Amino acid sequence: MKKLFFLLCIASVTLATSALAQRKSAPKAGGINFQATPVDRVFQEARRMGKPVFVEIYSPTCHVCQSFVPTLADSRVGKFYNDKFVSTKLDIALPTTQTFLTKQQLFVPSLPLFLYFDPKQNLLHFAMSNNSTDEVIRHGTNALTPASRSQTMKSRFQQGERNPNFLIDYAMFARITKDTTANIVAMNEYARQQQPATYASQTNWLALQKLVLDYENPIFEYMLGHLDAYRKAYGAQPTQQVAENILMSSLYSSRGAQYPAAKIIEIRQDLAKVGIDPKVAANRTLLPEVNAFFRAKQTAKAIDRMDKQVTANSFSVPEYIYISRLFNRNSPDDSDVPTVVKWVNKGLALKPNAKEQADLYYELAEAYRRGGKTADAQKAAQKSMEQAQASRSDTRRNVEQMGKLK
Repeated sequence: MKKLFFLLCIASVTLATSALAQRKSAPKAGGINFQATPVDRVFQEARRMGKPVFVEIYSPTCHVCQSFVPTLADSRVGKFYNDKFVSTKLDIALPTTQTFLTKQQLFVPSLPLFLYFDPKQNLLHFAMSNNSTDEVIRHGTNALTPASRSQTMKSRFQQGERNPNFLIDYAMFARITKDTTANIVAMNEYARQQQPATYASQTNWLALQKLVLDYENPIFEYMLGHLDAYRKAYGAQPTQQVAENILMSSLYSSRGAQYPAAKIIEIRQDLAKVGIDPKVAANRTLLPEVNAFFRAKQTAKAIDRMDKQVTANSFSVPEYIYISRLFNRNSPDDSDVPTVVKWVNKGLALKPNAKEQADLYYELAEAYRRGGKTADAQKAAQKSMEQAQASRSDTRRNVEQMGKLK
């Protein structure tokens, strides 16, 4: 488990500035030749030379990144990488780096992150390395060896590989490549292998911090049932932050978008349990709960949930416009119409400007139309048109709406 613990420790290093970050390390002759050209040109050069590409994602204010400077400047490392790769380094703070990462659909959990690509920009391998020449060369060797590449992890898992170190690597690779489903599967299998007595160990605490994205993971479920023990061992604030991150990542994942309302309510309750103000927790789960009720065709529950939120808070005009539009567009039936009308009138009572009035009356007309009250809908649509003209807004939607109401 030493390798596993090391990987997680590397991922947990804080990217803070330090005296080391300010020190200029003198590079040794013959280190890695990092290309200073734009990354697209680096890949063009790699295609011309028929070589893979090594990319170091770093920050000049990351003390760990700075500690790697002498290692990457070592002549033995340089000889290996310069022979085998075209290399570049990308400052994570630069917009061009963010554009590259977005295009590649990659997430950077910690720095420095080593990424290895083929010349066509397909990711072959990743590494979070120990700071030694042997380790850096070993990662490059793995990137060149098809059977050892991160790229093969999914097939290796499907073929039955279940070593705990492999599962941690696979889960991290899945996180970097934003494959949440693979991450969840890998970490659930990892949790299954752990004895409950080890759930609160330092290694598994690091796994919770960096790898667990699913609130139904057994290690996280154990944490929720033993919060005081985690607070005592790891601190109250870190415990709350880790639990909050896992709950929110579950809620806003693609999987979470299909949760039934009961699960979302459970997440709201768990957020309060770990120390989030219940009102804040309710705000965070409001839209997921309402949308879950819509999917289940439980309009009455959706109305009740939103109306309680309106009653408990001072809504602004834009908020009344938003929720009215939300129900007009998504409600599975028209039983919400009286409540939408009530919300619009509350918004109008706040003395909105002409553009906001145009929006409110537009939603009022939509609600009346849905409820079969054509005459009332026409009156509201006319007022929306008048306010849109007064605010010099685009009236095409108003023309279309009025046409439907004739």
